[in-house]
Amino acid sequence: MDPLSAISEDLAEIEGQIADIFRALSNGFQKLEKIKDANRQSRQLEELTGKMRDCKRLIKEFDGEVKDLESKYDPATIKMLNEKKQSMIKELNSYVALKKQNATNLENKRIDLFDGPHEGFNEDNGLLASSMTNQQLMDHGNHMMDETDQAIERSKKTVQDTINVGTETAAALKAQTEQMSRIVNELDSIQFSIKKASKLVKEIGRQVATDKCIMALLFLIVIGVIAIIIVKLVNPSNKDIRDIPGLAPPAPTRKLLWETN
Repeated sequence: MDPLSAISEDLAEIEGQIADIFRALSNGFQKLEKIKDANRQSRQLEELTGKMRDCKRLIKEFDGEVKDLESKYDPATIKMLNEKKQSMIKELNSYVALKKQNATNLENKRIDLFDGPHEGFNEDNGLLASSMTNQQLMDHGNHMMDETDQAIERSKKTVQDTINVGTETAAALKAQTEQMSRIVNELDSIQFSIKKASKLVKEIGRQVATDKCIMALLFLIVIGVIAIIIVKLVNPSNKDIRDIPGLAPPAPTRKLLWETN
């Protein structure tokens, strides 16, 4: 079991992250030695510099955790943690020195023998050029031309990729615009249908209201007729109520002959 885990899980986690960064730095500098292109070396150095910044930040966090634990553990444990921190700082400083050395070497490689006059480099360039044979000068010139051609090809590829992306983006925007137009047309059709349906519902409502009024009137008329008929049947001698057309008056009471006697 990791002794730091028994003291603090946070310390163990920070130490693990720092160890991962140290492994990445070691592999990165080994890879840097195999890279010949100056631009790729520069990008690799920038990436390694970012990792060293992260490592520095983690070491500060480690130191802060150790200070928080000073009151909880004995001096021997705190001493062990501080020695661990110093070991991390020493290893990080070694990678910083290695980074500076590679950066210096990279700057030296970038000195162009065929540049125009620059103060401080004219004499050195003349000495270097004079020490090279004609074949070496031609090879160096061809190498520089090859690098320039490769840079131009990369630029062309970048431009072509940009054009392709722009074309795809324009096509996507056109498709989205057409889709939005169809959606707007469909919304207009839906709105027109809703208005038409609303008018139809209002007309149906008016017709229903009219039918209800007619039915109510007919019902009142029927009730009135029935009431008149009932009154006529109950009190046929009532002259205040006129006879209903089509309704025969009640038959007069017939007297039998033997009733006259």
